[in-house]
Amino acid sequence: MPISLGELATSQGCELIGDPDATVSGVASLQNASPESLSFLSGSSYLSQLPTTKAAAVVLRAEDADACPVAALICDNPYATYARMAALVCPEPLFAPGVHTTAVVADSATIADTAHIAATAVIGERTVIGEHTVVGPGTVIGSDCNVGDNCRFIARVTLVQDVRIGTRGIFHPGVVIGADGFGNAMTTDGWVKVPQLGGVVVGNDVEIGANTTVDRGAVGDTVIEDGVRIDNLCMIAHNVHVGAHTAMAAMTGIAGSAVIGKRCLFAGKSGTVGHINVCDDVVVAAKTFLTKDVTEPGTYAASFPADNARSWAKQLARFRRLGTLIERVKKLEK
Repeated sequence: MPISLGELATSQGCELIGDPDATVSGVASLQNASPESLSFLSGSSYLSQLPTTKAAAVVLRAEDADACPVAALICDNPYATYARMAALVCPEPLFAPGVHTTAVVADSATIADTAHIAATAVIGERTVIGEHTVVGPGTVIGSDCNVGDNCRFIARVTLVQDVRIGTRGIFHPGVVIGADGFGNAMTTDGWVKVPQLGGVVVGNDVEIGANTTVDRGAVGDTVIEDGVRIDNLCMIAHNVHVGAHTAMAAMTGIAGSAVIGKRCLFAGKSGTVGHINVCDDVVVAAKTFLTKDVTEPGTYAASFPADNARSWAKQLARFRRLGTLIERVKKLEK
C-alpha cells in the first residue's frame, strides 16, 4: 500500500534526504526498481547499480548517500531496516476469523474466535489454536498440539502430535513437525522399532521453510528455541536441541540428540553427527560436516570445492598415497 517516505523514516529512525511527502507502493532491486519502488543497498556488490536506479528511495548507509540519485533513507543496517519497511509497504494479507465448512475440527479441540481455519484443514483431539493464528488449506494439526497466537501455517503443514508452538511462528508448505524419529534397534532377527514417545517444542518467532522435517523426541522432546530460522529441505532429527536465533540454510541435516548453541549459522548442505555439542556463535561453512564437539566460537569449514575432473583425479591419487608417504617419512626420521 502507498506509504510516505516521511512515515517510513520516522517509524525506523532513519535520516531522510528527499521529499517526506513522496510515496512508495512496492519494493524492488536497484536494477529493476520503478519510481514507485523502495530499494536498498547493503553491500558493495551492487554499488555500481546505485547511480542509475530509478527507485523512489533507497535504504543505505551514510557513506553511500552521495552516490544516490534519488531519495535516501540513511541507517546503520540497511538490510534489516529495509526488511521492516517492506513489511509496512507490503503487509501480510488479512484473514477473516472462522472455520471453513470443509475443515474437520475435533469436538475436543479449542479454536480461538479470532483464528482462521482454511479449507480442508484438520484439527485433532484436544488441540488448542491461539488468537489470530492462520491454519492454511490442507494443513493437518494432530492430537494434543498447542499452537500459540499469531502463527501462520501457509498450506499443507503437518503437526503429527504432541507439538507445542509459541507465538508468531511461520511454517511454509510441506513442513512436517512431530513425525517419528529414526529409532531402530538391531537384533539377530532384524530391526526392532524403538517407540518415539516424546514431542516437539518450538519457541516464539520461529520460521521453518518448505519441506523441512523436525522429528519428535524418542524420550523427551526435540526443542527449537526462540527466533530460529530453518530454510527449505532441512532435517532436524529426534531429541535435537537448537539454540535461540540459530539459522540453517537449505539441506542442513542435524542428527539425533545433537545440541546446537545460540546464534549459530549453518550454510547449505552442512550438518552434524548425533550426540555432539556445538557451542554458541559457531559458523559452519557450506558442505561442512561436524563429527565432534565444537567448544570454541568461530568459523568451521571442511569440504572440497569442484575442480577440473583431470586435476581432481590427480589430487585424489596423491591423497591415496599419503599413508605410504607417511611411513617412508617415519623411516627416514629414524
